[in-house]
This record gives sequence, C-alpha cells and structure tokens, in this order.
Amino acid sequence: MQEPTFLILTALADGPQHGYGIISDAERISAGRTRLRAGTLYAALDRLKSDGLIAADREEIVDGRLRRYYRLTDDGATALAAEVDALRRRTEAAARRLASPARLDRGASPA
Repeated sequence: MQEPTFLILTALADGPQHGYGIISDAERISAGRTRLRAGTLYAALDRLKSDGLIAADREEIVDGRLRRYYRLTDDGATALAAEVDALRRRTEAAARRLASPARLDRGASPA
C-alpha cells in the first residue's frame, strides 16, 4: 500500500472527513513528513472510492462552497488492518535483527 493511501485510510478510520480535513490529518499522522496535495488527494479519493475502500458520506455547503465528506468502508477497514499487521511484522523483524547477538557481538550498540 502506498503511503498516501495508508494516510488517507488512517485519517478516515477516525470518522468521516472532507478533503481539507484529510490533508490536515494525514500531515499530523505523518508528523509533518507528508503533505498531500489537493490533486494527489482527489485522484486517490476517486481511486479508493472505485475500489470500494471509501464511500461518499455526505455533502454540505460551507461559505458558499461544496464540502464533500468521505468515510471508510468495511473493506477499507479490512485493507487498513491488513497493512497495519504487515507493517507491524516488518517492524518487529527489523527490531529483532537490530538487537540480535550477532550484531551486538560486532560491537554495534543496541537500538
């Protein structure tokens, strides 16, 4: 799963959001490392919607502008949970290798 997809699905796991809310939340989730651009976001939202991972939730007019909200679907939650599990397994493997006796025997300091 690409990072923008992961960030969008993670943002929507907390509840429905509109585009700017997703952009802001993704930036917070990534600790400022990733800032989604509007073009990237809306292309990803269209793709995720066609893949059934998100759905339109509602629309409202705010200051004369249409604000469309999106929500995570059950399939989206399943895909996000699978990615979290895969990331956890890879992180645990890396941590084990960093702490391995063979690495420490070579004079490396533990992480």
